[in-house]
Amino acid sequence: MRYLFFTNTPAHVHLYRHAINHLEDEGHDVLVLGRDYGCTKALLEFYDLPHEIYGVCETTKFSLFRELPKHFAHIFRSTLRFDPDLVFGIGSYAAPAGALARVPVVLITDSEPVAVDQFVSRALADVILTPYTFRKDLGSKHFQFRGFKETAYLHPDVFEADEGVRDELDLAADERFAIVRLNAFGSHHDMNHGGFSDTQRRELISTLAEEVTVLVSDEGETFDFSSVPARPFDAHPGYLHDALAASSLLVTDTQTMATEAALLGTPVVRSNTFVGEEDMGNFLELADRGLIYNTDSFEDVLATARTFVRDERVPERWDRNRREYVSELDNITEIITEVAAYRGHVGPVSRVKPWAGPEHG
Repeated sequence: MRYLFFTNTPAHVHLYRHAINHLEDEGHDVLVLGRDYGCTKALLEFYDLPHEIYGVCETTKFSLFRELPKHFAHIFRSTLRFDPDLVFGIGSYAAPAGALARVPVVLITDSEPVAVDQFVSRALADVILTPYTFRKDLGSKHFQFRGFKETAYLHPDVFEADEGVRDELDLAADERFAIVRLNAFGSHHDMNHGGFSDTQRRELISTLAEEVTVLVSDEGETFDFSSVPARPFDAHPGYLHDALAASSLLVTDTQTMATEAALLGTPVVRSNTFVGEEDMGNFLELADRGLIYNTDSFEDVLATARTFVRDERVPERWDRNRREYVSELDNITEIITEVAAYRGHVGPVSRVKPWAGPEHG
């Protein structure tokens, strides 16, 4: 079999990398078409995945729309040349590629707000897989699984933290640290949304620095560190999950990394304009299970973050909640490889079922 995978963001690389390794080990031909966005290219190289870069996308608004014609031109040429039997992806790149090649398309998505992407891809996809918490009905092709896309690479079956990450970050063995992740809000699904202002970023970092060492991961790579008591997260991005597992706290206005930290048992404070009753189902579920604290109040961010790093009971409580919750979730890599073995058919895959509304608890 010949499998084509799309990785448009760093998270997509992680989602599929274990499945790609498994399929290659079984003797199948695999090609990854990746976008040079953030650290996507660096991760494809770090994990030695068979890939081509189909184009560039900056972390600024409207960059994607400027580059789209070149993206699709490269994607269509590469798809026809590779001649896949099955296509995996997230949305509006993978679906047209599969239609062009006249082969089944399997999409995995977890973000309810990306309406334009879903409108384009729904008609062309054969299967759309989402977490069990997904709140939007995507039609008759929509199926759900007990987990999140992050459990493809952070499930205990596939992830073991590298304790050597402290050496990569130049941290002492007993040095407590927090990670602040800053969103660039440059993706199309971030339109009309925002997070911390520059002033709030600096106040947050100064507040945390009174308690712990602060490492900042800035998606836009524009933050000025000259006047703040923090330093950039400068290890290879392939070590990020190891760092999250070792950190005392994550404070963020982004999305994926909040879920990742929660599944690793690291206390999370998340704040952006997505937060509220219409928030994405995964964040509502993780909050209910005591693994994420969501708030739209910056004063609440400061107070909660300070409490989390001071309260010695918090790490134990988070770890307990994490162990209990993750034990209920599926290793999504296994589901991906099963679907691949059945050539995109989900009927024989027992851990996948038709979407019948979001489930909680």
